[in-house]
Amino acid sequence: MSTEREQWSSKVGFILSSAGAAVGLGAIWKFPYVTGMNGGGAFFLLFILFTLLIGLPMLISEFIIGRGAQKEAVTAYKTLAPNSLWVLVGRLGVVGCFLLLSFYSVVGGWVLIYSVLSLVGAIIYDGAAYGEFFGMITSTPWIGLLGLALFLCMNVIVLSFGIKNGIEKASKYLMPLLFVFFVVIVIRSITLDGAMEGIRFFLKPDFSQITGEGVLYALGQSFFSLAVGFSCMVTYASYLGKKESIPSSASFVVVMNIVVSFLAGLAIFPAVFAFGLEPTEGPGLLFVVLPTVFAQMPFGEVFLSLFLLLFLFATLTSSFSLLEIIVSAFTESGKRGRKKVASISGIVVFAAGIPAALSFGVLADIHIMGKSVFDATDYLVSNILLPIGSFLIAMFVIYGMDRVLVENEFKAGNSLANGWYKTWRWLMVLLVPITIFVVFVNLLLG
Repeated sequence: MSTEREQWSSKVGFILSSAGAAVGLGAIWKFPYVTGMNGGGAFFLLFILFTLLIGLPMLISEFIIGRGAQKEAVTAYKTLAPNSLWVLVGRLGVVGCFLLLSFYSVVGGWVLIYSVLSLVGAIIYDGAAYGEFFGMITSTPWIGLLGLALFLCMNVIVLSFGIKNGIEKASKYLMPLLFVFFVVIVIRSITLDGAMEGIRFFLKPDFSQITGEGVLYALGQSFFSLAVGFSCMVTYASYLGKKESIPSSASFVVVMNIVVSFLAGLAIFPAVFAFGLEPTEGPGLLFVVLPTVFAQMPFGEVFLSLFLLLFLFATLTSSFSLLEIIVSAFTESGKRGRKKVASISGIVVFAAGIPAALSFGVLADIHIMGKSVFDATDYLVSNILLPIGSFLIAMFVIYGMDRVLVENEFKAGNSLANGWYKTWRWLMVLLVPITIFVVFVNLLLG
């Protein structure tokens, strides 16, 4: 068995890696189109509120479980609550991450293909039909499978190098680059003629535009976008030193996630309004609307390439956490090498992702409960497994863990945390589980 457990080299490395895990499709792809479909500014305000009241306490909880056990997700629950059924929460996380990664990597493959094509100037051209182009990319079998394979290869290579030299080093480069690229795109977007209308739509709350469904979307987005619910952050926190403050680290991650969502809105909505397009496009906002927007700008191909690259960076850093929970579950004993397990995991995830990758083309006629394979997998993960996992984690940290250990982990490394412990515990006892339950029921009924 391994005698020494690898750790993050610094608090900054941990925060950037955790933020990278959180900042992905949820913040850059899903957030803008969900915001656009739910009234703009009021939705953004609700999202911030729920992220602070629901997402942050949940993130702190996963950090407490991981560092308290100093074990990856499955072994963590077994260590903290031996001879109990709580270990199933960790196993649910591994299964959930596996399924999520299988279709997440399909989208990651699209982003990778788009990034390469944009860099060689093959997306924006006179007479381009961007909707048809996106349909061609997603429905052509060899393109979908190639993108899936290349995206997973990039994940396997990074994870093979471990925590310090793999995930942490990649995140230290990719996350700052993401912010730099974002700032460039935002400056270009808000300086367009007519951009102010988009800024008002995004930042001026109009609560008459909010429906009950919009409130539920804001609730769901708040904890889905932080990568909580599948114990990814349990695994990441298991590599965190005892001297670091969990509440302050979690707060940094939450602030970075909100800032990225804010930048995504400022990058997209001013440009969309400036060119008279609709912000309610939905999932096609990134792949169809944005090329249309950038095509009308000077140096549009350059700015589209920058945006796609930052989206690729965010998608990669987020997928690292999904693959890491799988890899760490099979390398914890020290009997299996990380490179071998990462490679095998990548191959298995690729095989599992094939039906989702082909569900827009040769498998388009195959439906599960009226949904394509891709959409059915997404529904199972996002609407069923993730809320269940979030609820069980909330129950575990309050009722399954030793209360003294929880309090010690919360307060360690920061004397200012003492005053916040009771507030966090109250949120986890009442507000968080009730909210997750309400979201889950409404998602099922919806």
